Amino acid sequence: MLLAIDAGNTNIVLGVFDGETLVQSWRLQTLRERTSDELGLLVDGLFAHSKIERVQVRGVILGSVVPPLTPTLRAMTQRYFGVTALSIEPGVETGMPILYENPAEVGADRIVNGVAAYEKFGRGAGRPLIVVDFGTATTLDAITAQGEYLGGAICPGVQISADALFQRAARLPRIDVRKPARIVGRTTVGAMESGLFYGYVGMVEGLVRRMTDELGGSAISVATGGLADMIAPETPVIQHVDPDLTLHGLRIVWQRNQPTTAGR
Repeated sequence: MLLAIDAGNTNIVLGVFDGETLVQSWRLQTLRERTSDELGLLVDGLFAHSKIERVQVRGVILGSVVPPLTPTLRAMTQRYFGVTALSIEPGVETGMPILYENPAEVGADRIVNGVAAYEKFGRGAGRPLIVVDFGTATTLDAITAQGEYLGGAICPGVQISADALFQRAARLPRIDVRKPARIVGRTTVGAMESGLFYGYVGMVEGLVRRMTDELGGSAISVATGGLADMIAPETPVIQHVDPDLTLHGLRIVWQRNQPTTAGR
């Protein structure tokens, strides 16, 4: 089995694969202060609860956008699984050329999202892709029809915007992000919910359409991340939703770095 770890700014997502099948996944809150032993005990409990034995894990791949946590997670996998984690970093074979001016600037999550989206929805389609990830930040990444990472856009995540409204406007309350009953809010909370939710729908629609025009007028759009299931159905510009896209991208990259599958 393979353990894939996606360490983001809000959550650490772990997935266990048996071949290409995602057997189980879990989501932990990202706390930079956690030690490798604390993480190890948490993961050990998750494995035990799901009746998966740690000794079945023969490989670990790590994609992290939280530098302070990267060595902690690597130490955890070494101690609790006896496996040296393969980290997504410059020099690792992803199978996807990076056309960014400085490839080292591209986050691991954006690269593996692109890898998975191209393999699942783009290979052979003859069209570029746009991957929309509703995470701590909302990112939109463009993949060429030839499977090259071109670039994209990074926006504040919807929860960041909700928190900013509460912190910077004295009379506005803290709210959860959800679809409101109507667009024209008739209370302060209703107006905030409408602005946040439909404002992000409009932002994604506008960016996807502009990026599609720049890519030649035809692109396949794929959404992932925590709010993808909520926001994607509200707009016709998203064709596919895959909440496990990042984990599958990590799996594909791991396979491409194994001697028996190199070059696939």
